[in-house]
Amino acid sequence: MKLRPIRDEQQYDELMAWIDGQFDKNIPPDSPDGETVQIALLLIKAYEDAHYAIPAPDPIEAIKLKMEEKGFRNKDFVGKVGSKSYVSAVLNRHKPLTLEMAKFFHKELGIPADVLLS
Repeated sequence: MKLRPIRDEQQYDELMAWIDGQFDKNIPPDSPDGETVQIALLLIKAYEDAHYAIPAPDPIEAIKLKMEEKGFRNKDFVGKVGSKSYVSAVLNRHKPLTLEMAKFFHKELGIPADVLLS
């Protein structure tokens, strides 16, 4: 397989099919063929990043999702973030998410900072 930048969907599909075949062969990653597979995967990733970009999650939606996952309610953040009405206003997009609140939610809910600051 001669590797080259992927320029269209047909080349992408062909390289994906080739990769599938290589995985079936259980090629050792440190072999010359394994390095070729790794380079092909980088080409695939570059094409996917350019053509199938995943938008950054909405910070407020990320907070709500993590709150639901961890069983938190708005009242659990009263005194830590602000009053009950202030917490509700932020989560309902009536007030902005501040840097201090982003730091708190990052620490408390484990949300990546880049998601909260996007």
